[in-house]
Amino acid sequence: MNSKQFAIGEIDPGSGSWYGPVTTQVLDAGDGATIPVAAAALQRGELIILPTDTVYGIGTNAFDEGAIRRLFAAKQRDCDKGIPVLIADTADLFQIATDIPLMARRLIARFWPGPLTLVLSKREILPPSLSLTDEVAVRMPDHDVCREIIRAAGGAIAATSANLSGRAPAQLINEALKDLAGSVTIAVDDGPSGGQMASTVVEVSRESLRILRPGPLSLEVLMQGVRP
Repeated sequence: MNSKQFAIGEIDPGSGSWYGPVTTQVLDAGDGATIPVAAAALQRGELIILPTDTVYGIGTNAFDEGAIRRLFAAKQRDCDKGIPVLIADTADLFQIATDIPLMARRLIARFWPGPLTLVLSKREILPPSLSLTDEVAVRMPDHDVCREIIRAAGGAIAATSANLSGRAPAQLINEALKDLAGSVTIAVDDGPSGGQMASTVVEVSRESLRILRPGPLSLEVLMQGVRP
């Protein structure tokens, strides 16, 4: 397994302060051993960098409160900005969300996997810090290695763009490591990212949809996708 080593400080999950040196291991996405290693790190509640179809992401165990706090601290992200969830397969959505409107189901059928994030009602089992509302953002990325890692980790992970808050999303692994080496234990390198912008984020009700963050999918394209 090809790897490079970085030693910087780790973030304490309770206080957000730095402690000790932690090793960030960079693994090749094409190496078959990478998927189980990355998945095991996620299951332990560690942070990892992984490729997606849009930009590089930083992810962790979506059901681990301490892991979610570490993710907020690593990103230097305000706690009122929820962390999205990435899923491997459509069936995994039911681990995360409830009451999925017909319009959302049509969007899922048309645009998943792909650069569409849906804001839906969340299950109470999710950690409170994942989002401060009763909603959660969910996406299925169109990236085989990413989804294989997520699938091996249990089907759903908390993940957001691999950069410090306020900075541009990373399109190369070295860009992600510049911000996050030392706060992640694994970084999966798959070369340049598949897209140049983060996904379109859409809030869906029973009769309407609203774009919360523009992205690769326009409102016109989305509206075409929800037609019967």
